[in-house]
Parts: sequence; C-alpha cells; structure tokens
Amino acid sequence: MSAAAPPDLPIPPRGLRHWPVWFGVAVCMGLARLPWPLQRAMGAAVGWLALRLMPSRRRAARTNLALCMPELSTSERERLLRENFRDVGIGLFEFARAWWGDAAPMRQTARIEGLDILGRLQAEGRGVLLVSGHFMTLEMCGRLLCDHVSLAGMYRRHRSPVMEWAVLRGRLGYASAMFGNGDTRAAIRHLKRGGLLWYAPDQDMRGKDTVFAPFFGIPAATITATHQFARLTGCAVVPFFHRRIPGKDGGDRYLLRIGEPLAPFPTDDAAADGSAVNAAIEAMVREAPSQYLWLHRRFKRQPDGVSRYSREAS
Repeated sequence: MSAAAPPDLPIPPRGLRHWPVWFGVAVCMGLARLPWPLQRAMGAAVGWLALRLMPSRRRAARTNLALCMPELSTSERERLLRENFRDVGIGLFEFARAWWGDAAPMRQTARIEGLDILGRLQAEGRGVLLVSGHFMTLEMCGRLLCDHVSLAGMYRRHRSPVMEWAVLRGRLGYASAMFGNGDTRAAIRHLKRGGLLWYAPDQDMRGKDTVFAPFFGIPAATITATHQFARLTGCAVVPFFHRRIPGKDGGDRYLLRIGEPLAPFPTDDAAADGSAVNAAIEAMVREAPSQYLWLHRRFKRQPDGVSRYSREAS
C-alpha cells in the first residue's frame, strides 16, 4: 500500500508573529531530507547536548530509571540515561523524516511481524485499536506500517497553528486519518466501521478520566480511554511494538511486531484493563529501554498526592 498524497489543508496564518515558527518548520523540512547516516550522527550530537542543557528532563529520566529499573546498578542506569538521550536526539530526526522526508531507506530493511493477526481481525469485521508506547520510533514505524494497512492515528494537537498544519499535512501523507484529542466521537465511529486506530495511552493526560494502575510496579495515572474504546465499539485491543536495531555505518533496521489481542478485554474493571495495557507496554519498554521516552514525568501524580520527582539529583 503506497502512501497517499498529502491533502490540501487550509494554510495557517502567516503574520509576523508566526514567522519564527515558519522558519523553524522550513529548517526541519530541510533537515528531513538529509541522508540518514548524517541525520543519525546529528541526532546523537543533539542528544549529547540535550543531556547537558536540559537539567529538569535529565532529572526526570534519571528518576524514572531508578524507579523502574532498580535491579540495575547506578553505573548501568547512567549508561542507559546517556543512551536514552542519544536515541531521543536521533528520534527527532526520525520524526522529521517520517513527516517530511523519504522512508525508502527504512523500507528496505524493515521487518513486520503479525500482519496476519490484523488481517484475521478485519476479516471478522472488528475494529482494531493498536496500543503502543511513546518510543522515539513511533512516527517512522507508523509510516512503515501504513505501507501495508490503512491506519488512522490519535494525536495531541499542537498549540501553534503552523506546527499543527505542517505535522498534520505530513502525517496525512501516509495515515488514512488523524484524530485530535478532541475527536473522540470520530475515532469511535472509525472503530465501529472496522477501522484500524493507533493509540499510545502511556502518558499522564491531565484533565482526562484516569485510574491508578501499576507501571513497573509503581502507581501511574492511566487514561481509561482504551477501556472505553473497547467497551463502546467492541474493537480488539492489540499491542504494537516497534524499535530501531542499530547497525554499523547507519545501516539500521526497524522491527515492527503486532501481538495477539489482549484478552479478556474489556472487563468491567477499568483499573484492571489499565493494568493490562500498562503491562503490555512495560514488556515493550524492557525490550528497547533506551528508545522509550523516559523524559516524561510518568509518576508525577500519585494516590498519596506526593510527586515522585524532586530537584535533588541533577
């Protein structure tokens, strides 16, 4: 299945106050067209700088690693922290390339497992909610999966109308539809019609319906939307794992794995369903820990009201 041509979207404002964002978008679109080995090297450099220039995010990632991987020694976690920031930097270029660049080099070595599972579920007439985590490969692997299936996605809208236009235009070049965080009804209709929808519910979405469910054994505010989507549409909830496997001289490979539907799902217990989803994502993270978005303060809200984050260690 080839990518569709980007649709014509209304051009956002071009007034003076939007010029810096337009300039930034133009630069990113240019960087998205560089050769992948060069992008990879530049991304590693960006990650090195971010590790040193973003102390609050460094503290959050270090805290998350200490909470989630206590079995590692301090030196092992520090090495993983450095690898994580490197992969975050590389991931920024993967995002840009997925939106505005050429995915042909990635297609040549990508391996996708479990497409037969999607085919079987669609033959049954069921919608499919592909559940993943916030890995740095999510945009590139989403684009690669769209070569084989008609896939829609859910996303958080950008505050800047320029960024919203640029990113949405890029995504709609390969995704069948994109539903913003206020388009729940449209997403439900899509699933009821037997569509495929990709969703990453592993962040603390303030203002949304949440339950506390364990993630790496720690209570995490977990959005109940996965439970609600399944309850309202009868869709299958299917784990979707993806990662980049580094190779020499930038010859990376991408692995995409589609699992069997979670069962039983949904149950009558939203917290139990949230625990099942978190367990599936935790298994993904353990397989590729450096490519996960540890910078997010996943455990900021706690049942006792005490945040897990402090300004102690930098």
